[in-house]
Amino acid sequence: MEYKDIIYSEEEGTAIIRINRPEVYNAFRPRTVVEMINALLTAGWNDDIGSIILTGTGPKAFCTGGDQSDKSGSYGDGETRGTVGMPMEELHTAMRDVPKPVVAMVRGYAIGGGNVLATLSDLTIASETAVFGQVGPKMGSVDPGFGTAYLARIVGEKKAREFWYMCKRYTAHEAAAMGLVNAVVPDDKLEEETKAWCRELNQRSPTAISIAKRSFNADSDNIRGIGSLGFAALKLYYHTDESKEGGNAFRERRDPEFRKYYK
Repeated sequence: MEYKDIIYSEEEGTAIIRINRPEVYNAFRPRTVVEMINALLTAGWNDDIGSIILTGTGPKAFCTGGDQSDKSGSYGDGETRGTVGMPMEELHTAMRDVPKPVVAMVRGYAIGGGNVLATLSDLTIASETAVFGQVGPKMGSVDPGFGTAYLARIVGEKKAREFWYMCKRYTAHEAAAMGLVNAVVPDDKLEEETKAWCRELNQRSPTAISIAKRSFNADSDNIRGIGSLGFAALKLYYHTDESKEGGNAFRERRDPEFRKYYK
């Protein structure tokens, strides 16, 4: 597959997937998601690869979720597939199902769908500039699967509800304190430290790592089924004026008025 929205490389047994849309804070459009799935499967089933780094380009953002400015629609080759027109369920499944550790390398904003990617990664290394948070209910959206239920397993029910209900932002050190981040390092050491972790992972038994990952996933895999139901409901919600108000308000640079559509 020819990549346009990501940069894929392999270094010393580690695959690196970089979302390459810094002009929109590495927000993803349908094509971006399809390319990420392809890259994850390429790396995940390559016996020469022991770990996968997921990150963004530029200093400002890891990923900020769906691109609200993208109006170009389908890009061909099935990019707009999936329950909500973007194959997020497939991407989340690929991250969990590939038998290699996926390590999020977070610099700058990890917001919305980007925060979900950091949550779903096996390990997360953050720079001191990293900022985590959710925006779904401010934008007329929500992640009804791993982004909510799995986050609660990591940070606890109360904190996960705070993430989604309040849409606050959290520093890298705050995220580490709640268990969302494994390590926080100076910004100029982020790539060096993440690759050091991956070199250690690459020295471990790949079969043992694969079994361990599947064992961890087995305990939370019921979320996949719940998420499928949730995304079906989300598709219906996206067609309502209430949901559309979030995107409209964002583009018009005003506060949303959700309640006038809530009846």
